[in-house]
Amino acid sequence: MKLKGKNVLITGANGGIGRALVMALLERGAAKVYAAARSADAVAELIDGSSDQVMAVRLDVTQSASVRGAAEQCRDVELVINNAGVNRCMGFMGSSAMEDARLEMEVNYFGTLAMCRAFAPVLASRGGGAIVNVCSIIGLVNLPVNGTYCASKAAGHSLLQGLRAELAPRGIRVIGVYPGPVDTKMTAGQEMPKATPDEVAAAILAGVEMGDEYIFPDPMSRHVHAMLEKDPRQVERDFGAMVGG
Repeated sequence: MKLKGKNVLITGANGGIGRALVMALLERGAAKVYAAARSADAVAELIDGSSDQVMAVRLDVTQSASVRGAAEQCRDVELVINNAGVNRCMGFMGSSAMEDARLEMEVNYFGTLAMCRAFAPVLASRGGGAIVNVCSIIGLVNLPVNGTYCASKAAGHSLLQGLRAELAPRGIRVIGVYPGPVDTKMTAGQEMPKATPDEVAAAILAGVEMGDEYIFPDPMSRHVHAMLEKDPRQVERDFGAMVGG
């Protein structure tokens, strides 16, 4: 899919990757970018100086009425990027694990599912198009210190596999993105090598234009993916060893 001249919706546009995606899409010649967030004020700065190419959309992916409203407002989209997500950085045995797991599933899985269901008819009416779901490399192997988040992203991985088959007859491509650590608010205070949001956004859009179904947008994600193909059990052991004392 060539992005020049396309109308695109991005959820979580107020986050690091979301903001970078908005700017990168404009650089690639997108005709219109709907920048969606729970508060329109959160994306106000993206609209300034955009020559009316960026439009704010108030959207809470956990609220069905909000999702339906966005689908009614954005009837001309040809690409939907489901980027909204939450990570409570909680293991399964943590004191607030049940509450955190429910929140992560509501946003990362059910919210993404709701968006796909609402926008599939919109995309089909435009002749097809594509849905990009931002998952995580730790949705393919559990990192116990973020156990509940990993489980929600694993559900998201299964979701996109099923959607890919269901939506193919309508001409809709479903693309999965699996970043490693990215230098955003979500990873603030975590000391580790991180990709920049700009690097990840550029890799995502390059993958979309190249027709990739799976995008591993940074060095760590590509390394872990390669190791998972070689010896998934060893990767599980290595990640499990990070639990610590």
